[in-house]
Amino acid sequence: MIEVVDAASCTSCDICVNVCPTNVFDKTDGIPVIARQSDCQTCFLCELYCPEDALYVSPFADEAQAIDLIALRKADAMGSYRRAIGWTDDTRERRGDDRSYLLFGH
Repeated sequence: MIEVVDAASCTSCDICVNVCPTNVFDKTDGIPVIARQSDCQTCFLCELYCPEDALYVSPFADEAQAIDLIALRKADAMGSYRRAIGWTDDTRERRGDDRSYLLFGH
């Protein structure tokens, strides 16, 4: 479930607003607002497409979690999904890690 839009990192590009398939965010004159958190399907698209790593989607989809933004920053959790699947320059070598398994089952 989407938990945080980090105002210190967000550049108000509204990519998260545009990619969210369930319309969780509201566009504003500033940073997007998580307006319908319970509609989040934990698809991670918003976190994946955020170029500033300003979003955190909790892998716990059932209910909202108590979030400590400072702890998330220290743990480098903001944008961690993008890094995990190789969508950053620093992690691009990971893009093919599971490809043969996913495509061919071995």
